[in-house]
Amino acid sequence: MQLFQKREYEAAAKVFDQAKQAYLEADDDIMASEMKVNIALVHRELGEKQQALDLMQEALKFFKDKNDQLRIAQVLGNMGGVYLALQDKEQAAMAYREAADIFIELGEKELYADTLLALGNLQVREGKFVAGASLYQVGLGDKQQLNLRQRFMKRLSGFITSMTVF
Repeated sequence: MQLFQKREYEAAAKVFDQAKQAYLEADDDIMASEMKVNIALVHRELGEKQQALDLMQEALKFFKDKNDQLRIAQVLGNMGGVYLALQDKEQAAMAYREAADIFIELGEKELYADTLLALGNLQVREGKFVAGASLYQVGLGDKQQLNLRQRFMKRLSGFITSMTVF
């Protein structure tokens, strides 16, 4: 993960692939599938969006077969970002909404909040400022620690939503 965070994507992909192979050899299919998602994230960052989507769809199917709701929601959230990179805003919104629904059912407030923020960002990009502001307001309300930008967005989204309530 450190390599990925340092944006050394090729090196990160190599390490993730090695980890995936080690997990497969240890019969840990769940962690091997997690590594597949990490490799998909590298592909997304490198602009290889279809490869990223294909790997995430494989992981999603695996986690659905295992009925692992948390990992299903995490993959869906990541897929939302890939769909957005592919300019498929409708699929991105559906993936984010499905992920958010699962996160809230699981009581994962921080992940729910992050997903609402991603969906709010999508709404704003589509020119749906009120809907986006509403999602920001809810999402930021569930965040434990807000950075400076998020505090500003919380105030701004609160102002926007208060202007639309009659």
